Amino acid sequence: MSLANALYLESLPGVPTVVRAAGTALENPWVYDSVARELKAMAERGLLEIVSENARRDGDETLIGRISFTRRP
Repeated sequence: MSLANALYLESLPGVPTVVRAAGTALENPWVYDSVARELKAMAERGLLEIVSENARRDGDETLIGRISFTRRP
């Protein structure tokens, strides 16, 4: 199971979930970005709604550094 799927399954429907990086595998900015992009893909499929997102530049790349979502009922 992916980290994004685990976050989705651990979240409660209708309750905003902030994806925290500190103390987890998500401390790596590229891992966090990958999970955030997977969550965005889940939002496109209607499984959840992205509440907030913050991206930053890292060289030539734009990395998502913070994201929160609400699981749809």
